[in-house]
Amino acid sequence: MTYNVRKTEQAKGTDMPTSTLPTTMDAAVQDRYGPAHTVEIRRMAMPETADNEVLVRVKAAGLDRGVVHLMTGLPYPVRLAGYGLRAPKYPVLGMDLSGVVERVGKDVTRFRPGDEVFGIGKGTFAEYSVALESKLAPKPANLTFEQAAAVAISGLTALQGVRDHTNVESGQSLLVIGASGGVGSYAVQIAKAYGIEVTGVCSTSKVDLVRSIGADHVIDYQREQIDARGNHYDAILDIGGNRQLSQLRSVLSPRGTLVIVGSETGGRWLGGTDRQLRGMVLSLFVSQRLGTFISRESGDDLAVLGELMEAGKVTPVIDKVYPLAEVRTALGDLESGRARGKLVIAV
Repeated sequence: MTYNVRKTEQAKGTDMPTSTLPTTMDAAVQDRYGPAHTVEIRRMAMPETADNEVLVRVKAAGLDRGVVHLMTGLPYPVRLAGYGLRAPKYPVLGMDLSGVVERVGKDVTRFRPGDEVFGIGKGTFAEYSVALESKLAPKPANLTFEQAAAVAISGLTALQGVRDHTNVESGQSLLVIGASGGVGSYAVQIAKAYGIEVTGVCSTSKVDLVRSIGADHVIDYQREQIDARGNHYDAILDIGGNRQLSQLRSVLSPRGTLVIVGSETGGRWLGGTDRQLRGMVLSLFVSQRLGTFISRESGDDLAVLGELMEAGKVTPVIDKVYPLAEVRTALGDLESGRARGKLVIAV
């Protein structure tokens, strides 16, 4: 997929019938790495679609921490991963999306124009985005486009973290640190759907939210430490904060599992991953399992999330919805870390 960006004034989008596609679109574009003010709305050429790709008319796009890394180019390994050393390789931000299929490549068999979908695309902060067929799933009928747009990246991380990496089973206990955030709010609900006893950790202002999504117990970290109650957990999913490994291990059962999937420090080189690395080394010498993982962009797992949402067992937690014109504000709010659940851009 390629983009052709024209540096022109801000443009207003127009509604086009499915049978008539425009040649240009509005998109949130960034020419250089940096903070939110380096992003601007421009009129640009439509993306090209490969044989195994789907062109989606974006209805809404979700924000996640990965967007901040791609926007700032930090930590530096992000650039080494193929996103551009000196400037962003892909000028349009965004990965999460929901919308309506407008066109499909000749090798696409699962979708046709008019289908409502959600999943992961490229450059989703735009009126149109291209996505691999394998990274899309049918949108659950009981979700709005705004809700569906908030699912893919955070939901996949939560699903795979709980199901595949914590090794926790029905009837066992899980501590979710960062339970009110994008990934955490899904992790709490998914764990409950699997019959797991969940304790969520969050700030004072978010205690009611974490209770409302099903947590059996809530720890307000502004009022007590996670080890104050003397409890031990079969697994810990650490998505927020930067607690020492020694404190985390003290509340983990002797053969329990710690999975760190967040807890960023803002470091320019490691960005907080040094704690994960130390945990993996330490895990070689202790009975507890300490580690991390990188989530897979799996269409099959998107379908699992869709089934959980259609069954009413998981509901996206949306804090705020912004119009595309306010993308800078949305990105700034995401960086601040104050969001309750997910932030979404309506296109």
